[in-house]
Amino acid sequence: MQLPAPRGPLTAWLTDNLQRRDVVSGDIEVGVRDRPYADDDLQLALWIAYELQYRGFEDVDPERQWDPDIIAFRSRLERPWLDWLQTNCRVPADDRPVAEQLRELINTTGGPKFAPYLRRHATREQFREFVLNRSVYQLKEADPHSFGIPRLDGPAKAALVEIEADEYGGGRADRMHSELFRTTMRWLDLDDTYGRYVPEVPAVTLALSNVMSLFAIHCRWVGALLGHLAAFEMTSTLPNRQYATGAIRLGASEDQARYFTEHVEADAVHEQIAAHDMCGSYVQQHPEAAGDVLFGASCALALDNLFVEELLTRWGALDAQVARSG
Repeated sequence: MQLPAPRGPLTAWLTDNLQRRDVVSGDIEVGVRDRPYADDDLQLALWIAYELQYRGFEDVDPERQWDPDIIAFRSRLERPWLDWLQTNCRVPADDRPVAEQLRELINTTGGPKFAPYLRRHATREQFREFVLNRSVYQLKEADPHSFGIPRLDGPAKAALVEIEADEYGGGRADRMHSELFRTTMRWLDLDDTYGRYVPEVPAVTLALSNVMSLFAIHCRWVGALLGHLAAFEMTSTLPNRQYATGAIRLGASEDQARYFTEHVEADAVHEQIAAHDMCGSYVQQHPEAAGDVLFGASCALALDNLFVEELLTRWGALDAQVARSG
């Protein structure tokens, strides 16, 4: 993958420096950022900085992964992003089992109901745009959450490994969820190359991926990483059933819709493992981490709602869809 084109001074500074052997003298202020989840320059700069910890870029020396100046710049990028997340997504924990608190959080988090629209009303072009945006994360599905494996012990570790093993197809390359998603992309005439659509997607799509990487990269946020995964698994079954129905309505074959149908069955099991065996066990070992687990889940839910609003608003479908959902 090549470095994406800059979207502002932050990404211009970063890409210029990454393509040189030595960091250019001088610095750039990140400053206060209003609505950082919608800030194209900030989110793309974060995505590039995080991607150095995954696959990197063809036009960047792999050694730059650990360049102290680049890491310091990434830390400055994270400050306004983390400040916004803490202000808007932090929820209080109580003494109840964390699985119960996660379920309550999910049940009380409002937002547009996206899956019914895709099931009944979306055009092929709208469904294609949805899949294009989702490809930014889905083509490396499970990779961010796998960073948590070496940071856990006992039942929590075993539970995370069980979930991730399914995401990676149980050792079968053709059953990896990222590969199933590629089949769906090809049905919609999309390029299934890793990172292909990063230059095109809006900031909020990058933010969905960046919050996972924020929690994955930092040991400090392992509880939030687990909560984020739990929210994914606990809100997956019903929407994916409806996505599959929408895809078939638009002409997808069983194989082309398999990414969605696979998640209906798998995530019904993963939901219980994530909430009880993974998050529940982790909080038993680390009672002080209950708030972080809920924080990670809240971040996942909040950003998914913002992503949905972005697409529905652009399609002119938000008001009509909300009216129908009643």
